[in-house]
Amino acid sequence: MKNELTVGFIGNPNCGKTTLFNAYTGAKLKVANWPGVTVEKKEGVFCYHQHNYKLVDLPGIYSLTSYTLEEKLSRRYILEGDVDVIINVVDASCLERNLFLTLQLIELGKPVVLALNMMDIVEERGMEIDLHRLPEMLGIPVVPVCARKKKGIDVLMHTVSHHQDKPIGALEHQHAKGDHCHDHHSEYPIVYSDKIEDLIDAVTERICAANKNIINHRWYALKVLEHDSEIMEELNIDFSDIVPHSLEKEIINQKYDFIEEIIAEVLMNKEKKQQMTDKIDLFLTHPIWGMPIFFGIMALIFFLTFSVGDLLAEWFSFLIDGVSSAISTGLDLISVAPWLKSLIVDGIIAGVGGILTFLPNIFILFLCLSFLEDSGYMSRVAYVMDSLMGRIGLSGRAFIPMLLGFGCTVPALMAARTLENKSDKLRTILVTPFMSCSARLPVYVLFSQMFFPKNAMLVAYSMYIIGPVVAIIAALIMWLFTGKEKKPALLIELPEYKTPNGRSIAIYVWEKVKDYLTKAGTTIFIASVILWFLLNFNFTGLCDMNESFAASIGKLLSPVMKPVGLSQWQIVVALISGIAAKEVVVSSCGVLFGIPNINSAAGIASFGAILTGMGFTGLNAFCLMLFCLLYSPCAAAIATLGREANSQKWAVFSVVYQTGIAWLVSFLVFQIGSLF
Repeated sequence: MKNELTVGFIGNPNCGKTTLFNAYTGAKLKVANWPGVTVEKKEGVFCYHQHNYKLVDLPGIYSLTSYTLEEKLSRRYILEGDVDVIINVVDASCLERNLFLTLQLIELGKPVVLALNMMDIVEERGMEIDLHRLPEMLGIPVVPVCARKKKGIDVLMHTVSHHQDKPIGALEHQHAKGDHCHDHHSEYPIVYSDKIEDLIDAVTERICAANKNIINHRWYALKVLEHDSEIMEELNIDFSDIVPHSLEKEIINQKYDFIEEIIAEVLMNKEKKQQMTDKIDLFLTHPIWGMPIFFGIMALIFFLTFSVGDLLAEWFSFLIDGVSSAISTGLDLISVAPWLKSLIVDGIIAGVGGILTFLPNIFILFLCLSFLEDSGYMSRVAYVMDSLMGRIGLSGRAFIPMLLGFGCTVPALMAARTLENKSDKLRTILVTPFMSCSARLPVYVLFSQMFFPKNAMLVAYSMYIIGPVVAIIAALIMWLFTGKEKKPALLIELPEYKTPNGRSIAIYVWEKVKDYLTKAGTTIFIASVILWFLLNFNFTGLCDMNESFAASIGKLLSPVMKPVGLSQWQIVVALISGIAAKEVVVSSCGVLFGIPNINSAAGIASFGAILTGMGFTGLNAFCLMLFCLLYSPCAAAIATLGREANSQKWAVFSVVYQTGIAWLVSFLVFQIGSLF
């Protein structure tokens, strides 16, 4: 056995691949019950019986046909990478759908071990899988596992260690062998019609004659028969006299014929009871009620975010108030210089502490979203939204990055990689930042509670409706200007509903909370210090706030923001600082207006009184929330957008056009609202 085996994890989306990878490596990669989670390969190390294993988690794919980015990445890695054994993770409860990729992997000629995941769901449905007959028909080891409960994972790795040099084992078939000159039934699990087998032999002979350094001739020959553009270009051999047209459809049909034969022999009690998923989908994917149900679910999430989150936030506010007072008293006792005390209390604590009080709201939001993701509902949203997205030239799959945008814009932009068409991908990443990420939530919570105390939840929820509406309108305009390209067809898996896994949810929520805390300790900390400096200094040194660098910048831009109801220079400065991170808008307000704990009852009352004295009303507050929703994405999102679009010009364009749209929408709302 080699000192280190490289093991590739590959399978359909939602088959539990990443969960199994996490179980071995202890990694905390994102796990969700919907497509598009893994868009890059991830690597980890695992030690078993004093042997090292390099584990590679590849993107979820349905086949090795090189159409999408995930398929290209996975196929390229398997063909070119030093993979010793492939673990093909399949959803045992959807065996028929998963076996198509399995057959393609076996044809690659590399050792394959089949990991039958989600066996607990198979048992719940009263089905049984013949674990003796299945390996006989496929010629590879089959190991039942339950990745969520870490069952069978030791047996799986033990099998891998003993299968590294055995691509195909003993095969036992019952179907007719035909009259082909070679007994391929003893060599390969699936044998095609005589016509195709003869063509495979002819293509293989020509590849060998060209002295190509290729081992898995059969797989390459099949790709030539399918007219796979990448393989044809790589081989650079003329096969037009042998294969004048593509036989891809015939090969696919014959694969599925064999899969049906396998299912008939190995799967029992398939129709024993109606699947729960079908019953639920009658309502959740209904052509009329599906969309209202989605918006209703989101409304419930924000109700919990406000009602439960605010109760917990009060305790956080009380705690931070106490810390701020204690530190202030302690600094007075040791006679700290006034400027240093101001930096610590009015700068750092006011900025970072003000943000930490919103942690309960953020926690509740991500907890609810993780339940939706892990249950399998998110894919249904893309399916339900397909008809609406089709009217702006996008498929429902484009709505997946937009959904991710409710959490964080950065991974949402990266999720757009799953889109096949470059034009669709570009339009999607340009409108995704309009979705209200969690970083904007503190702004909504603060200003809605301050100016709309009786309807705070509804006002904040309206931002989560306005964002997608603006995104859809923007995408429609782009589509019209690009000549109304034909809408891409939606091909998306609707995974089985399942009980959310506690470990997966805990990992997901903790990662989001950790990101929030990390941002509070880094970006917001630095921004608070810089803002304090800009508020207390000018070219002459220490100065009054109204004569500071920040005041000069704010006053310079105030005339531009006056038509949208945001003429106060402090608000202008807070919005500028929000480009670093949207949470900084709130922390900046705490520093700008000298309020140590801005989200406490006393802080809100004090802040509200100051703003009211400046002529700031509920209309101004609503326009502020609108502007914060729509204007330039944060610095991290800008950098990601440029990278995903392969051009920094698009990153600059996104800043300019989003800020322009934010100004225009806020202007219309403020001017029309002022009439009443």
